[in-house]
Amino acid sequence: MRLDRILSNLAHLNRQTVRQMIAGGRVRVDGNCCRDGRFEVRIFNRVELDDVLVQAGKPARYFMLHKPVGVVSATYHEAHRTVIDLLDEPAKDELHLAGRLDLNTSGLLLITNDGQWSRHVTNPGSRKAKVYLVETENDIAPEYIETFARGLYFAFEDLTTLPAKLEILAPRRARLSLHEGRYHQVKRMFGHFQNKVIGLHRTHIGSLELDPNLAPGQYRQLSAAEVASFAEPEIQG
Repeated sequence: MRLDRILSNLAHLNRQTVRQMIAGGRVRVDGNCCRDGRFEVRIFNRVELDDVLVQAGKPARYFMLHKPVGVVSATYHEAHRTVIDLLDEPAKDELHLAGRLDLNTSGLLLITNDGQWSRHVTNPGSRKAKVYLVETENDIAPEYIETFARGLYFAFEDLTTLPAKLEILAPRRARLSLHEGRYHQVKRMFGHFQNKVIGLHRTHIGSLELDPNLAPGQYRQLSAAEVASFAEPEIQG
């Protein structure tokens, strides 16, 4: 909500008075003087009028989790343990997932209470690469590389996937970098060659790498720099 509207909601203040207070430098947002009444105040911002606290501001929370296989990427599930169940944090009901991983996929998962930030993470337009280690039932042929780089047509959605980079690490093991997240996309891409994916693990989202010190089921807070890495698009070739 705009700063001027928040202040106008105070019973003893009208809009003209609010404008005068803001212009007079009497309002602080996160400790800094704010003279812009159109400033969009979020639930995380601390707002003060003179020495009166108008809004305390919630702490924004950001976590990376090493998701294990067999745990659901959801806040609630009747039959399975969820990633939220793995967290030992207060007010877990305020947290949500910035993206998801399938039940049988492991690796990097982001959890937050900041909806604006999570939209940056999941927005396809940001073109942030998601990197996976893939294990397959059969050998991975070199022709996969060119096919994935061209993009594959998915008839159900009537679309062609964005170019993806495939690196063959071993006969049945590869690293795949995607810039989108279609339904079961990795499995469907390898399914084009009748090659079943038997193991899938996400290692990166953009420049953020899963902390190698985190065992499956463990998590940690993101650093300020890690949080900020999702503020701008990260277009990669």
